[in-house]
Amino acid sequence: MELIKELIGGLNSIVWGPVMLVLILGTGLFLMIGLKLMPLARLKYGFQMLWGGREGRGEGEITPFNALMTSLSATIGTGNIAGVATAIALGGPGALFWMWCTALVGMATKYAEAVLAVRYREVDENGNHVGGPMYYIKNGLGSKWTWLGTLFAVFGALAGFGIGNTVQANSVAQALLKNESLGIEPAVTGGVMAVLAALVLIGGIRRIAEVAGKLVPLMAIAYLLAGGVIIVLNISEIPAAIGQIIEYAFTPVAATGGFAGAAVWAAIRFGVARGVFSNEAGLGSAPIAHAAAATDSPVRQGTVAMLGTFIDTLIVCSVTGLAIVVTGVWTTGETGAALSSAAFEMALPGVGGLVVSVGLAVFAFTTILGWSVYSERCVEYLAGIKAIVPFRVLWIIMIPVGALAQDYLNFVWLVADTLNALMAIPNLVALLMLSPVVFKLTREYFEQNSLK
Repeated sequence: MELIKELIGGLNSIVWGPVMLVLILGTGLFLMIGLKLMPLARLKYGFQMLWGGREGRGEGEITPFNALMTSLSATIGTGNIAGVATAIALGGPGALFWMWCTALVGMATKYAEAVLAVRYREVDENGNHVGGPMYYIKNGLGSKWTWLGTLFAVFGALAGFGIGNTVQANSVAQALLKNESLGIEPAVTGGVMAVLAALVLIGGIRRIAEVAGKLVPLMAIAYLLAGGVIIVLNISEIPAAIGQIIEYAFTPVAATGGFAGAAVWAAIRFGVARGVFSNEAGLGSAPIAHAAAATDSPVRQGTVAMLGTFIDTLIVCSVTGLAIVVTGVWTTGETGAALSSAAFEMALPGVGGLVVSVGLAVFAFTTILGWSVYSERCVEYLAGIKAIVPFRVLWIIMIPVGALAQDYLNFVWLVADTLNALMAIPNLVALLMLSPVVFKLTREYFEQNSLK
């Protein structure tokens, strides 16, 4: 087992090394420049399309609004609470700055992913619209690149059981067990989550999208309100906190308190890696949900999709990160969800820890639902619709397994992190090669709409 851990750890250091970070940030920057900063300039337009997208217009199974909520259900999870905290614990406050950078260019990446997903989607034997990197690689790049799409599907199917299932279930189980007000046993948590997930998964993507469309806005608003209260209570510390975040993004952090110190490279590495883990821009997962949207325009859905990165990282992750920095708990040596919980509890005694525990539970549960769609589509691409039911059964079984597997959690995190990077590589290659299609569709769409 130790040998396997060492091998995967070595692979992880390679796939999350300088080349990967340059590829992720570089692809996003290239797309942002090629789009002439459209994702930033048309942010208001994106929110207008989101609001108007509560009703579908065109072919597809779910509304554009619910497509984004399904995507957000998968991204707003442990990455926003435990992931941000881990990045700061390992890389210092400067890691948050690099998460912001990842999100800004990631808006262009997420936009391009959704445009291509809708442009090259297919209809399966059940009459459902399916799409994502494996389809826009096959249909956009041609048959000689099919192997790359297959590679993505394999990594996506496997990654889901880590990032989207067992890791989420375990995070919830530990948060509810360690909270003094709750103290729920992991076996109970895992069992309840498995039953609830089964009830939703029976209805497929339509049911998942309906649940996500209601739960995601409610849970995000509740969490942001609690985080907002902390920021308001510490408003005088905000300028200094932002100063620390910017300063430590470019200078090493000395050891202080329980914090072991961190080099600039650590801030960049963990900031970018956790940023991608949180918002999934470039990972290739979100376009799988957007491909099912009832829309008649790839570009219109793209403008809705890019909001996912903005909301997830620039809003939700920022609230978590600022709460950790302004309360000073980042120097205590804590990490993960425990660090976020300590920040909220310090600012809101008796309530803050509960907010994080409940928030983490709901966030992670919806992530399990959202990622079930992603992995299921990857499995369907590889084995056809006959594999859907066996996949769902296995997915549900793995939830309580994950909740109870505390001894292997660090290993599961390592594997999930590695598979994330392996998913991103074929997707980023496809985005770069198909970027002329994205630029052309975008230019034509806004030229036509400017004339109306």
